[in-house]
Amino acid sequence: MRMVDLIHKKKQGGSLTCDEINFIVKGYTSGKIPDYQMSALLMSICFMSMDKREIADLTLAYVNSGDRINLTEINGIKVDKHSTGGVGDKVSLIIIPLVASVGIPVAKMSGRGLGHTGGTIDKLEAIEGFTANLSRKQFISNVNTYKMAIAGQSENLTPADKKIYALRDVTATVESVPLIAASVMSKKIASGADAVVLDVKVGSGAFMKSLDEARELAQTMVEIGKSLGRKTIAVITDMSQPLGLEVGNANEVKESIEVLKGRGAYDLCTVSLTIASYMAVLGGAFPDFDKAYAEFQAIVLSGQSLKKLKQLVQIQGGNPDVIDNPGKLPQAKYHIAIKSSESGYISAINTESIGVSAMLLGAGRKNKDDLIDYSAGLTMVKKIGDKVNIGDTICILHTNLENYEEAETMARSAYSVKADKPKPINYIYEVIQ
Repeated sequence: MRMVDLIHKKKQGGSLTCDEINFIVKGYTSGKIPDYQMSALLMSICFMSMDKREIADLTLAYVNSGDRINLTEINGIKVDKHSTGGVGDKVSLIIIPLVASVGIPVAKMSGRGLGHTGGTIDKLEAIEGFTANLSRKQFISNVNTYKMAIAGQSENLTPADKKIYALRDVTATVESVPLIAASVMSKKIASGADAVVLDVKVGSGAFMKSLDEARELAQTMVEIGKSLGRKTIAVITDMSQPLGLEVGNANEVKESIEVLKGRGAYDLCTVSLTIASYMAVLGGAFPDFDKAYAEFQAIVLSGQSLKKLKQLVQIQGGNPDVIDNPGKLPQAKYHIAIKSSESGYISAINTESIGVSAMLLGAGRKNKDDLIDYSAGLTMVKKIGDKVNIGDTICILHTNLENYEEAETMARSAYSVKADKPKPINYIYEVIQ
């Protein structure tokens, strides 16, 4: 078997066999296949795509390249969730205690963020003392006892995907539905979940800019999950503007607390309750979505899920007093109000620009070893559809940096104002199962 022949086969639109895909993945991971040949194959896949069987085989090859997490010691149906990423996406902070409160075990493996803000673990580590460095024994014990735990991903989880993704990132081969789907689903399969709910974002702050693209990715990932024996549902959600009102780390924790008090932004509450409801249905707690959604609304109002978040913080070493007094979270030194220069309605927000602004303020990482300023970020005072007058504050920057002009310019330019009020946004576009 020669790599050059497999490149030619895919370039001509042929379908790679399971053995050929395993040969490619093992060869590249071990260093036997050079970057230039792998790059050529990835570009061929971008142009010629892959069929359903190829994508499933590629996913499994990624899974088998490293560790597989064994969660069989955890009682019940283990349900995981994954978001394709966005700005202000703090849904995991909300759904972990929410789903755990109805007895569904949530064994969450999460990574750190690279880009505009931190990942779920970075956000939780804004709480003094919180740690995601749990031993396997402690992780399993916490889930069996409290129905929840969150830990960092193993360094040897899907190493083939990590190496190939790094190459895709520098060869303009990221934008391929088969490659994205295999990358996402391999991590979920390797993490040991029995069922997965996928939050597929679409809009200016998402990787998928159009609904057609998001639908194709969602359908592909659901098919992969089912073909590999995992119950899988994909929910296509809006990312045409930041989710909720806060972008950052400590301020996103604070907003999550507000949601669990029943006082959160409507878009964030809607998306979080929707994802949690499908997780609870897959986990067997409710017979259908409507009953799950109604019950979660009642649980939030009762304060039960907020107590569960406090418990999560406590069992993972954090200061639980933060949940009752979010003012104990890190606070930035400078707060810069961005004013509108026009009157009318917010018609659009370049969500990616808001994310970059947050990173420039210190909320994210340019490189994986960069330190995060937990107090940095933005507050979205105005969102799409809101009326503004000249001089109204549209967002507030939070930072400890004295030089924030670039971030300020980026945030200001992200807003578009028009005379006519735009149509209401659909926060949930489709559910694919």
